Amino acid sequence: MNHDANQSLDRALECAIVVSWPDLAHGAQAHLIHIEYAFTPTGTLDYLKVWSSIARGHWLLACEYWSSANTIHGTGVRFENGYESEGLAHILEFVMQHQNSFVLPPNPGRQVLLQISTPTGEESAAAAALISEVFERLTSTFAKPAVA
Repeated sequence: MNHDANQSLDRALECAIVVSWPDLAHGAQAHLIHIEYAFTPTGTLDYLKVWSSIARGHWLLACEYWSSANTIHGTGVRFENGYESEGLAHILEFVMQHQNSFVLPPNPGRQVLLQISTPTGEESAAAAALISEVFERLTSTFAKPAVA
């Protein structure tokens, strides 16, 4: 587990999915989750989508996060197709609000796709520890008063 002060955005998103696995797997034994995201031309995250594989080759949109609203969608996290996870919604909102505190992937002009398979107990524990560490680090960083 990488405990750098500069955690990668990809790793934080992977951990968010792993700690929310029970909400996304819907009891499936062998399962895959895809995270798709892209940046705006100005370098901020535009959208993030979480896709769940319910059967080989069949994907359902589990949730999405949009940074800006348009006539089709609002801002923030929205769950689809019967998926719901208050914990994942909270983590995604937090990570997206602090996205500049993470190491972004190279070439942010491209779409990024991450694939996560069913985590082991050890991977789940490590992901939970990393998410706790990220919340603690960023909350304490932003809670400190500015020094004049």
